[in-house]
Amino acid sequence: MGAQLQAGGGGRGKGRRRRSSAPMSEINVTPFVDVMLVLLIIFMVAAPLLTVGVPLDLPETEARALPAEEEAPLTINLASDGQIYLQKTPIPFGELALRLPAIAEERADGRVYLRADAALDYGRVAEVMGLLNKTGFNSIALVTDGIIPTPVEEQ
Repeated sequence: MGAQLQAGGGGRGKGRRRRSSAPMSEINVTPFVDVMLVLLIIFMVAAPLLTVGVPLDLPETEARALPAEEEAPLTINLASDGQIYLQKTPIPFGELALRLPAIAEERADGRVYLRADAALDYGRVAEVMGLLNKTGFNSIALVTDGIIPTPVEEQ
């Protein structure tokens, strides 16, 4: 009924030796993997937000993408309802005709990206392209969604 105490170190047996603390030679990669997964999720969420903000249904082609440039590209967007956007700002056609010559003088590159909705009438696209050419933008790049070409089956 009484408790017996052992002499010699709080419950350790006399025959047990104490380990020396040697440096650990293994790397714990769990925190590294956790940080990398969080960064991956952040970039996956942020990447779609970096594109031009006007939602359009672009036509699909097999053309290659253009190389990246140092200067921010000038983008003209044509929505399916005929609304014209200079970058992300809606602008009437007449005001666009007044602004483009001043923009062409400021820019070192005469390239402009034209994004037009696939449902839009080709005449409206040609009208805007003519205005761009008239105001000094001689390099007009039509932006499309790229598709992966399907291999042609041989018969």
